[in-house]
Amino acid sequence: MLHRALDANTLRYQVTANNLANSEVPNFKRTSVNFESEIKKALESEKNDKDAFHMLTSDERHIKSAGAYDYRTVEPRRVLDYTSTAKANGNNVDAEQEAMQITKIQMDYRLLTQLENFEFSQMRIAMKK
Repeated sequence: MLHRALDANTLRYQVTANNLANSEVPNFKRTSVNFESEIKKALESEKNDKDAFHMLTSDERHIKSAGAYDYRTVEPRRVLDYTSTAKANGNNVDAEQEAMQITKIQMDYRLLTQLENFEFSQMRIAMKK
């Protein structure tokens, strides 16, 4: 899970840097990355699937019941904000907000790498014993 969060954070950094680089381009629309809510949906679907009704199918052409959404297959999703316009030229990127977002992403990445390092140190300790 940490590895997937690091990948999503790297994508978020690239998308935010692209937003910042295009902050003065006419009609450019900012993009964001949605990962945490997708993970939440997957975890909730697994929890709800335990008590759900499951249909049995005898042919692959039959409609299958929804089932659980595996959190290990969740991919970060890019979301384009095309509804808002912040500037007269049609651009909706606030450079100051994007710069703050980059700082937050860097701090999140540092935290995630420290958590992953802790997990590996726990594995090393367990393997020594």
